[in-house]
Amino acid sequence: MLDLIIRGGQVVAPWGVGEWDVAVQGEKIVAVAAPGTLTEDAVRIIDASGKVVVPGGIEPHAHIAAPIMGQGDLKTAPPEQVSRAALFGGTTTLLDFAIQFPGTDVNQAIQERTSVWKGKSYSDYAHHLMLCGALSDNMFGQLGEAVEDGFSTFKIFTTNVRPASSSGEPRMVRMGHLHDLMERVQRLGAMLMVHSEDDDMVQHMYEKLAQEERTEWWNMHLVHSNESEDVSIRRVLRVSEWTGSPVYFVHVSAKQGLEAIQEARAKGMPVYGETLHNYCCFNSDDYKEEYGMKYHTYPSLKSEEDRRALWDGIVRGGLSTMATDEYCTSWKVKVAGKLVSNVTGGHNGAETRLGITYSEGVSKRGMSLQRFVDVTSANAAKIMGLYPRKGVIAPGSDADIVFIDPGFKRPLAMSDFHITDYSIWEGFDVAGWPVLTILRGKVVVENGELKSSLGSGKFIPRKVDPEFASRPAC
Repeated sequence: MLDLIIRGGQVVAPWGVGEWDVAVQGEKIVAVAAPGTLTEDAVRIIDASGKVVVPGGIEPHAHIAAPIMGQGDLKTAPPEQVSRAALFGGTTTLLDFAIQFPGTDVNQAIQERTSVWKGKSYSDYAHHLMLCGALSDNMFGQLGEAVEDGFSTFKIFTTNVRPASSSGEPRMVRMGHLHDLMERVQRLGAMLMVHSEDDDMVQHMYEKLAQEERTEWWNMHLVHSNESEDVSIRRVLRVSEWTGSPVYFVHVSAKQGLEAIQEARAKGMPVYGETLHNYCCFNSDDYKEEYGMKYHTYPSLKSEEDRRALWDGIVRGGLSTMATDEYCTSWKVKVAGKLVSNVTGGHNGAETRLGITYSEGVSKRGMSLQRFVDVTSANAAKIMGLYPRKGVIAPGSDADIVFIDPGFKRPLAMSDFHITDYSIWEGFDVAGWPVLTILRGKVVVENGELKSSLGSGKFIPRKVDPEFASRPAC
């Protein structure tokens, strides 16, 4: 007897979209079949009529229980809160960061993340390594072991993001160390993630705006500018050409950054780009609201032209994933900084990512359902080493499944959210929203209720498929 059969929904599978039946046994999908051809009985049959049935979402870029820049010992929301909200929003796997700050090593960073997450997550999860500042020989020596243990993705910054007076620990990795890291990434079959901005340009603009007495937060896009992103991405791409290293650019925010990535991919380089759903839905004019800093995620919102270009990259190609850069704080913390030098970045986006992408992408822009699955789940799984265990409705894959109701049409209210005390999405009109979530065969959200227990989420070790590290395979 099967544990679960899903019937009547519009199922999005790798080979197409159809009204198939999905059979689940234990934690795995065991069949995707034509309607009525599954003859076995099941413990439960769910009627998905009128719903779109997709793989559980994968959030590739989240800062969970992370130090808040410029806020002393304060940290972003912990796994207990973010993973719960993520399940309500149809995201079943979260990837955050084990941070190797200067003075610590890779093993210490991994141990810290393990202690933060173990037994404290509702969703499945994995960790990238974040490598900060000057990279030591000892750190380089530990990367091979980390990859063997399932930590196969490394993130670096090409900027310190903020002025030295408010940035905290150094983050920027200089070009020489970046070159050496790229050589190591290529040899290990890993994936390099890059926050790409030119630090000289960023720091110059902080100083210039201070001299001109234009330091209000709504000038943030002048500091974290299109030019800075363009110049930095192109420098990183040149080092990628020299070393053969794959690169995944996080939170692409500018039209020029997107164009640079598209050019590299056209050459056959293993280059990928993500953007954020708030970058696709708001622009730098929104900073001018009374509390417009609520929209800010580093680098920054850009122009309306950039916003439209990012949607084009998501809907038609060029960008591979829709992420959030999840960085959840209270309203009090979020609006405390009012200068370009001290605004708190990020927002509580993991819960809204899937629904906003469906509403704005599929319902309003005609994005295909298979492309929707690619940018919210499948591509992240492929690039980050989770595929085909995650990111696909197919036999043998984890039964991570989400129902989206296309008939959900109304402005979002605070009662729709399950984390913190504000949301930039309050009042946002949507057309389609996740209404049921299954994690590894168990219904975990149904009828607006959480049906899972804390600690049911699993750590998922990963290894990057050479296909995705050698060419732009998704």
